[in-house]
Amino acid sequence: MKPTRAIGKDFEIVAIAASAGGLTALTKVLSPLPAGFGAAVVVVQHLDPRHRSLLAQILGRRTSLPVREAAEGARLEPGTVYVAPPDRHLLVNSDATVSLSKSELVHFTRPSADLLFESVAHAYGERGIAVVLTGTGSDGSMGILAVKKRGGTVIVQDEATSEFFGMPSAAIRTGMVDFVLALDEIPGALRTLVMGEPAD
Repeated sequence: MKPTRAIGKDFEIVAIAASAGGLTALTKVLSPLPAGFGAAVVVVQHLDPRHRSLLAQILGRRTSLPVREAAEGARLEPGTVYVAPPDRHLLVNSDATVSLSKSELVHFTRPSADLLFESVAHAYGERGIAVVLTGTGSDGSMGILAVKKRGGTVIVQDEATSEFFGMPSAAIRTGMVDFVLALDEIPGALRTLVMGEPAD
């Protein structure tokens, strides 16, 4: 089931998590979003901490939205994508700024989707959307519980279009997911929820 209209909430942030297969999935979600998209977008992609990440540059060439690697204290702006740097947890704050942390690994990884989603829940409540894309493991499944508890909305990529279904499956098993969508349906759902555009 896809959202058919904005659901009476003024969404201010979209938090997206991905792991294995994530670059392709992130590109397909972000590239259709229009300039002037009405929410900030924050991204956690599991990466090798030993190497400098080119994720922001790669995504920036594939979307009309500006894409930046998140920096400590950066102010979140609508219509801008912020990517977690390697080996740092990405957190958002109620004053619409970013915090980075090198606290312990969560699910053997840093950055952690769970920590990002939990920070979105606490900072934004019902104004937050969490999206779980392809990936191995279960990162994100605890974080979406926090998002739902605070009235936010959760979207998960479906099995048929997930290169790796571990993370989406773990999220779905919580029973706290609003929409399970094919990858190419997710951008339209975000446009509907955030900008009130009619569903395709």
